[in-house]
Amino acid sequence: MRFLIKFSYDGSAYAGFQIQKNLDTIQKRLEDALTKINNGKKTTITATGRTDKGVHALMQYGHADIDVSITEKKLKRAMNSNLPDDIYVIDTKIVPNDFHARYYAKRKIYQYCINLGEYNPIERNYVFQYNHQLNIEKIKEASKIFIGEHDFRAFVTESKEKENCIRTIFSIKIEQKKEKLVITFEGNGFLRYQVRNMVGLLIQVGEDKISTKDVEKILESKDRSRFGKTAPPEGLCLMKIEF
Repeated sequence: MRFLIKFSYDGSAYAGFQIQKNLDTIQKRLEDALTKINNGKKTTITATGRTDKGVHALMQYGHADIDVSITEKKLKRAMNSNLPDDIYVIDTKIVPNDFHARYYAKRKIYQYCINLGEYNPIERNYVFQYNHQLNIEKIKEASKIFIGEHDFRAFVTESKEKENCIRTIFSIKIEQKKEKLVITFEGNGFLRYQVRNMVGLLIQVGEDKISTKDVEKILESKDRSRFGKTAPPEGLCLMKIEF
């Protein structure tokens, strides 16, 4: 049976989602749990996407095929009993065998949080401790340039290996909540480092180092070498996925 697994995790202690040799990752922990449940048969999980080292997920999905007879509730319980406390299975659901978590995902929401106030050691793994003020109105104006369908090649580190860097951003919401600046991106999909690279550029706009026109030129250039600022991973969280 194929199961759709909904889970969340604190990415602070892991080398990202994807399995990497000799490194502890979210995918490795999930697959170790699934393999144990599946009578020792190597069991893989295919997620809707991969998050980088230090990035978190409030809501992530993946599908996996289980050969043993098990109910949805029992699979959730079994996985959580075999996972560390910083990874949690929220729900499991039996889906058709042709369901694909990555290809069926239609909308993703990421949120990036920046602390503009005093350094907060308690939140250091979940909020980027920028600890300076930014020109938020300029950031809002520049963010509008990213909305719509664009080739985001200028914001993807390994863009030379990507034939298709075209993605659609439906909306970007920017809110100041006391001393925090929260930027929410909603789109049909995001490339590796894309959100963090866009945030890095928006921070430079907020610092009055570059203009809105510069952002437009960088996007249109499709050239990553023209811009190399990447926001730290800890401020980023995958919030929601819709199928």
